[in-house]
Amino acid sequence: LILPDQTFCLTPEDLLGLPQTSVANCYIVSTGHGTSGPFIFDGVQLIGLIERFTQEEWRVVDVISADGFRARLSGTALRQAADRPAILALSIDGRPLSRQQGLVRLVVPQEKDTALLQVKWVSEIRVS
Repeated sequence: LILPDQTFCLTPEDLLGLPQTSVANCYIVSTGHGTSGPFIFDGVQLIGLIERFTQEEWRVVDVISADGFRARLSGTALRQAADRPAILALSIDGRPLSRQQGLVRLVVPQEKDTALLQVKWVSEIRVS
């Protein structure tokens, strides 16, 4: 987690130690592989993670995959989706995510048509 004035290194185990949220009726959208689901994902609310580590004002967050794929989300959009929050998912339907499924995966429940916000293998979160 990279904030404007500090950096935190968090492992999947660290994320499991934080408050968990379940979000049902989510889909995996994969370019070239279609859509699958619905699934129940469990993980850490992205906005909650950011606010746990900073009280400073922020506008956007970039979630970046180990392979360089990235998604940008606005703080406004994250706050407006409180009933179906974006999460850093650690499990799917009660089972830990496999390496193929992404280990730590950004799940944005509102996304059902494209794979532009679904980041597998989350390796970096940049807040600005």
